Formats: sequence, structure tokens, C-alpha cells
Amino acid sequence: MTTTTRQRAGIIPLLVIATAQLTLVLDDSIVNIALLSIQRDLGVTAEHLPWVVNAYILAFGSLLLLGGRIGDLWGRRRTLQLGIAVFIVASLAGGLGQNATMLIVARAIQGVGAALTAPNALALITTTFSERKLRDAALSLYGAMSALGIVVGLLFGGVLTDLLDWRWVFFINIPIGLLVLLGSRTLVAADRHHGRVGTLGAVLGTGGMVALVYAITRVGENGFTDPIALILLGAAAVLLAVFVLTQAHSSSSLVPLSLFRDRNRSGACLAMLLLAIGPMGAFYVITLYLQQVQQYSPLRAGVAWLPFAAGLVLGAGTAPKLLLKTAPRSVAALGALLSALAAFWFSVISVDTGYWLHLAPAMFVLALGFGLGILALTQAAVYRVDADKAGIASALLNSAQQVGVALGLAVLAGVAPAVTAQPERAARGTGEALVAGYGTALTVAAGVLFTAGVLALATLSAHPVTEQDTPEPVEMNTGVGN
Repeated sequence: MTTTTRQRAGIIPLLVIATAQLTLVLDDSIVNIALLSIQRDLGVTAEHLPWVVNAYILAFGSLLLLGGRIGDLWGRRRTLQLGIAVFIVASLAGGLGQNATMLIVARAIQGVGAALTAPNALALITTTFSERKLRDAALSLYGAMSALGIVVGLLFGGVLTDLLDWRWVFFINIPIGLLVLLGSRTLVAADRHHGRVGTLGAVLGTGGMVALVYAITRVGENGFTDPIALILLGAAAVLLAVFVLTQAHSSSSLVPLSLFRDRNRSGACLAMLLLAIGPMGAFYVITLYLQQVQQYSPLRAGVAWLPFAAGLVLGAGTAPKLLLKTAPRSVAALGALLSALAAFWFSVISVDTGYWLHLAPAMFVLALGFGLGILALTQAAVYRVDADKAGIASALLNSAQQVGVALGLAVLAGVAPAVTAQPERAARGTGEALVAGYGTALTVAAGVLFTAGVLALATLSAHPVTEQDTPEPVEMNTGVGN
């Protein structure tokens, strides 16, 4: 098969993986725009309304490790297909939801489907694409979808809710999911590997992640002094510590601790955690600023983030070319520092900050840095990994990113109102007080992103990744089987 023919054959699998990731991330934000409509239509109480979002985040973030390990043992394509099928059914149930309970349960089941899909989509990149150029293009698209989905979610959420009905933010997933299922037949079904998930490890690891992610969502809702959040953090620390101890002596470990012997992988996961905190937290804060201070409508606020999408496309498109000649640590550090500069640029907003000369350029630079950083860290985490551990390695990176997103929202959403509520700020008026809170939160984001850049420089390899560092690929296959 010629190089051109192989590249053409790889386009459909590449689009399938990118679309799957886009759909999962899009669902993190698309429902946010519809929340008020959902509350009015179903009579959801203010206490239960956040769980329309949090149920998805909690299930998704908590089950990623389990989803990755199941893919390693049961087959990644089969697990991805199961995850997409669960996601489609849950989306249908959400769109048909008649009350808050039905809707929240549907969102949690969507999260289960997402947890089965996301790590296996990333792992399938390393086994489906045999050529470095296609593999890097797939990683680039995958990384871009991880953030572009947030912007697309805001746009779609606004358009669907305004022109149709809030139920369509769920129904839209059905045709997209069916196309992904159909296209998944072109993905390479890598060999299944022997082993067991390990019941004790699965219970401890999943329980620890549930406690951690739930604690983070509680902090975002109720602040850093919420007693339930503190208890949950303590429980998460204990469960995850016991989990690590059991994994060290288990013959069927959920997370092989040998993965952490590679400093690149450990550093990439930690840097990804910090990198996700900054841009996603800044995204949240600036969206509130646009709506609460500059009085943008939800749809206009979503459209305002188009420079972010442009920067993301440029960053994700440029990164593969840089990574052919430059070490991941240099590209990751550059990306994190660019995003830190953008967050600091955002932090000097005022009540009448101009869009085109201040906000739009900062959005572009924030996304440019994120696009560069996320691809470099993804490459560092999933290259140099044995084929039978690709799923769990991908899940670790996904978990770091998902926890980082939740943590970014919680931390920045906690800092901003705390500063705004200070008497000396409130005395200046609502607009000035809000801006002071947002500016402080964005300064924190800049510091986190700067730390991510320093961490990438300190832990990642100084040498470019080569073909010898990648898992042995499987030959392209367009058949149906498992």
C-alpha cells in the first residue's frame, strides 16, 4: 500500500476519533447554556440544578481509569463502541427527561459512556496510525477537540436552546454518536491482553476518584471551607493512598505503577493537570465577565470566544511540526508560558475593557499556548508505553485533564467571589467589585500556568520523540470484527 493510499485510508479513523472526543468534551459545556430553560421547564430547584452538570463531570472523571483498563483487557475498539452506545442511549433519555431525577441520572450515565470512550479513543491513535505524520495529526486533532469542544458547546447550546428547545442539546448527540459508531468499524481492533481488572483496585481507585472529583465540585459550589468537601478530600487521600499500596503488590493491578517510572509520563500528567486548570478556569471567569459586566447574551458570549478556537487550531496544527525537531518539554513549556501570559493579560480587565484590542488577542494567545502544550504533553504521556498499557496510560492523562478542568473551575470560582465580597471592593460598586474578583482569579490562573511550564521543563525529556519511542502499530484494517 502506497503512502498516499495509507494516508487516505487513515482519514476516516482520524475523523472518527476526533469527533468522538469533540462530542464528549462538548457535553461538558453545551448543557450550561440550557440550564435556565431546563429549570423553568422541569421545575428543577436551585439546589439540584448544578447536578445537571456535575453528574456528568463526576461519572466521567471518576471512571476514566477503569475505562482505560477495561479497554486494554477487553479490546479498545469494542470498549469505545460500548461507550458511544451508552452515551447515545443516555442522551436520548436526557432529551426525553420529564423531571430532575431522570435528567440527572441520564447525565451520570452519559458520563459512564464518556469514561469508556475517551481513554480508548486516545489509545487507538497509537495503534491505528502506523505513520508518524498521521499519528501526530491524530494527536493534534484529539488535543484540539479537548478544548474546542468547550467553545462549540457554548455556541451549539445557545443556538439550539434559542431556536429549538433545550432538549436538543441532548438529541444532537444521537446522530453524531451513530456516525461515530458507524465509522468506528474502520478503527484497528488491537489485540486483547491477558489479565484482570482487579476488583479491590477498581473499588479503591474508583472510590478515591469519586471522592476527589465530588470534593472539587463541592468547593466550586460552596467554597474552600465546606465541611463535606473537606471530609471528601480526606477520604480521597486515604482511598487513593491505599489504592497505590495495593497496586504495588497486585498481580492484576488497575494501574501498573511501572508507568510512573518514566519521568516523562509522570511529569506530563502533572503538567497536564496544571495546564487544564488555567485555560479552562480563565474561560469560565471571562465568560462570566462578558455576561455580568459587559452584559453579553449567552449566544454572543459564545461567539466572542471564536478567537480562542482560531488560536487552538493554530497551536494544535503547529505543534506536530515543532515536535518533529524539538523536545516535548520545550513545546509544552512554551505553550504553558504563552497561556500564562494571556491569563495575566486578562487579569488587568476593567469594567469597559475593549474586545478587539484586549480580550480577543488574549483569547487567541491563551488557546495558542494551550494547543501547543496539550499536544506536547499528550505525546510525552502516550509515546514510550507498552501496547498492553496504552489504554491505562491514556486514561491517566485524561484523568489529569478532567480533574484539572474541575479544579480550575472550583479554584477560580472560589477566588473571584471571595475577593468581590470584600467590603472595600463592594463599596466601589457591583461592576468594579466583580472585576476585582475576576482579575485576582485570573492572576492565580497565570501563576498556575507558569508553574506548569516550569514543571514541563524540569521533568520532560530534552530529546525529540522518535519512531522507536512509539508503541508498535497495528496494520490498517477496515473490516468489521473485534
